[in-house]
Amino acid sequence: MSAATVLVLLLLVAPPVWNQQVPKNCVIKMEQEKCMEMITSDDLGNDLDFGCPWMWDNLTCWHPAQIGEVVVVNCPELFTKFMSEDDYELGTVSRNCTEYGWSETFPYYVDACVQDEGNGSHVGMYYVSVKALYTVGYSTSLVSLTIAMVILCRFRKLHCTRNFIHMNLFVSFMLRAISVFIKDSVLYAEDNEHCFIHTLECRAVMIFFHYCVLSNYFWLFIEGLYLFTLLVETFFPEKRYFYWYIIIGWGTPTLCVTIWAVLRLHFDDVGCWDLNDSAPIWWVIKGPVLASIMINFVLFVGIIIILVQKLQSPDIGGNESSIYLRLARSTLLLIPLFGIHYTVFAFSPENVSKRERLVFELGLGSFQGFVVAVLYCFLNGEVQSEIKRKWRSWTVNRYFAVDMKHRHPSLASSGVNGGTQLSILSKSSSQIRMSSLQAETPAS
Repeated sequence: MSAATVLVLLLLVAPPVWNQQVPKNCVIKMEQEKCMEMITSDDLGNDLDFGCPWMWDNLTCWHPAQIGEVVVVNCPELFTKFMSEDDYELGTVSRNCTEYGWSETFPYYVDACVQDEGNGSHVGMYYVSVKALYTVGYSTSLVSLTIAMVILCRFRKLHCTRNFIHMNLFVSFMLRAISVFIKDSVLYAEDNEHCFIHTLECRAVMIFFHYCVLSNYFWLFIEGLYLFTLLVETFFPEKRYFYWYIIIGWGTPTLCVTIWAVLRLHFDDVGCWDLNDSAPIWWVIKGPVLASIMINFVLFVGIIIILVQKLQSPDIGGNESSIYLRLARSTLLLIPLFGIHYTVFAFSPENVSKRERLVFELGLGSFQGFVVAVLYCFLNGEVQSEIKRKWRSWTVNRYFAVDMKHRHPSLASSGVNGGTQLSILSKSSSQIRMSSLQAETPAS
């Protein structure tokens, strides 16, 4: 496999990860900039009348050499950034300076830097699969969450503090999906040159993306905090607490992202702000995320302990197997709501288990919004009862309207008379039901 093929596979199909510090195409551009600077500063190497001059081959910078000299360099940094430790081998590649110029690399980049022969194509297919997975996941989540939001907003009987918190969580998932699509289209287009430019659009995309991700993590934290408070406290003012939830869920990410943007502007104003080489500045974003994940995990454990105590209470009843079954069901329902799967790689180094991290953060994370919408809206008993009630009401009204149209065509042609007839018919049916109910009820 040629170096150009490897470059295409790793640069164009590898999906962006939120905590990935250096984008794929920017690694190549940074190495190219370094090579161009060395070429410009080395007048002697450029003035050689014989031999091989400086050369940039889109992966590695080759310094000048005399005819017959063999130049050996390490594998490009690109392989260390975007391949797992199992696939990457710390090897070297060489070129021979001939009278006709530079020879081809020996061995080839894939043979020297990848463990198994032909594994570069497998790496490319893996990234293609992951990208397709998270694209489908975020699209499915966005559609299902939109439907869930319409349902919760449409029925007034579903308007309560618990569902209001769910609705804010749904919005944060929707914004996260939208921000991923926008970031992919703006930052990772094939003809994009965002690595060394200073555009307001590019930076605005990164600010919006970080805000959406932070908001999503904080609303997951609020869901856990609200449920824990419900189980611990018997009485508490939900409306007053809800205002604080709004401030924490949307206000805290705004503060964190604002501080991060100001620090980037003054101390690390490089390119599109998608390079996070400055660890202290990056922790302004990463720190609150890790804190929310850690606190949510503690709340999750606390809620499970409370559920175990409540299920073992004599008032609940049931045998031991039914208690464990209900506990397991409650635990599985809480995992997507709390985002517990994020704890798997939350505190591990970012260069460890890159492939597994991709699956968890992009694969499972992209479908989390869909799972939450299904569990806490579509399968919710209260939501299903309200939908059935509205459906029965609509069916009855439609039946009366059709029946009246067949019995009284002259009245049905008039909107006012038709409405009056329907009202009278409804009142009459109510009176008949009341009379039959009184007749069936024995006198006391």
